Amino acid sequence: MLHPQARTLLDFIEQRGVPPTHTLTPDDARRFYRERRFFTQPDAPPVAIVRELQAPGPGGAIPLRLYRPQAGDAPLPALVYFHGGGWTIGDLDTHDTLCRQLANASGCIVVAVDYRMGPEHRFPAAVDDSLAALHWVHAQAPALGIDASRIAVGGDSAGGNLAAVAAIHARDHGGPPLAFQLLIYPATDMRCGMPSHQTNGQGYLLTSETIRYFHDHYIDDPADDHDWRASPLLHEDLSRLPPAFLLTAGYDPLRDEGLAYAQRLSEAGNRATSICFERQIHGFITMGRVIDEANAAVDLCAAQLRSALSA
Repeated sequence: MLHPQARTLLDFIEQRGVPPTHTLTPDDARRFYRERRFFTQPDAPPVAIVRELQAPGPGGAIPLRLYRPQAGDAPLPALVYFHGGGWTIGDLDTHDTLCRQLANASGCIVVAVDYRMGPEHRFPAAVDDSLAALHWVHAQAPALGIDASRIAVGGDSAGGNLAAVAAIHARDHGGPPLAFQLLIYPATDMRCGMPSHQTNGQGYLLTSETIRYFHDHYIDDPADDHDWRASPLLHEDLSRLPPAFLLTAGYDPLRDEGLAYAQRLSEAGNRATSICFERQIHGFITMGRVIDEANAAVDLCAAQLRSALSA
């Protein structure tokens, strides 16, 4: 029951001979990811304010981009957003449209984080940068027009992984206090052993080979697969975490580990809502130009943010 628009996109990619990500060098894969967004993503909507910022990090300055949906000085809730791309590709530009959409539809400031990636900077560099950026945003909240008591973390795929890790770390290390987690088809288990990796590992854009490509550019030591900072599903205690909304896709290799994370959050006593877009593929939420359900998914995520962060 693959959505016809997703099927059309996959057929087009095959007919055009688009090279799979795992056949490209990291530099070429990054360039290709940036360029192809113009085909699948909607036009970037205007927002009231866009600011380029930098946060100090363990490896140097971390580029950030702040989106404010409305003018004025009143403090607004905020989402600190980590982009997807297998900890190897993606940047502030590849997720610019999505961040604008979320800001406008939720009424929240969105702060996107351009963390270090592999293979140049392997695990846990992305984690370290994500945590440093989150702490900086919280510390600078008044200057940024952010209500420090209403900060959420979120991300898609690898970014969902980093958001989940940031929430656990904040709980265990005295903050910053977080009000919500927005986890869009998150990677939660680096072992990649759940059934959806087999049933959806070929033919649906994100393949088993591409997952291994991303994994091997990020993880240097196989033992790190069992580190909760790489695989948050493996943390022994998932209690006392912020409310979470998890969005998954039916034809995604990561579907089952996202569902498993939602289940463990609920079993640990947290408020966690999980919605699966059964007919969709990994990465669809940024494809609103060619997949209508992407726009519905953005609206759903924004509504969850608005509700969770309302005063």
